[in-house]
Amino acid sequence: MAVAVRIVQLGSARTAGEGLRIGTVRRPPRGVPKSEFASRDYYDVWLPNLAPSAPLMARGRASVDDAEWEAFKHAYRKEMEAPEARHVIDTLAALSHSAAFSVGCYCDNEQHCHRSVLRQLLVERGARLA
Repeated sequence: MAVAVRIVQLGSARTAGEGLRIGTVRRPPRGVPKSEFASRDYYDVWLPNLAPSAPLMARGRASVDDAEWEAFKHAYRKEMEAPEARHVIDTLAALSHSAAFSVGCYCDNEQHCHRSVLRQLLVERGARLA
């Protein structure tokens, strides 16, 4: 098993060696019993601390052009500068050098999802990405 962090879409089929799957989402999957989150390939552990705040998430979903998306990304980065979020990102970046795991969100398009920004933040903190 290679050590690294993968950025994934929650609910997608797991890949070999992916390791623990961490959900960085505001809410659990709808209509799925908690006991089935892992078996349905959503997540093993829920870490909402790295999800955008509810108002910011709504703003990101409503963005229709590049300027609005860039404003969302800037605001999400600002939220992730809070000490609690910064410490979690630093921890995940460090763990990526000794463990295989993944972090993700439900969005279909990573380029229009907070996980694309989370990917950048992890790299900036020295994470090893798969």
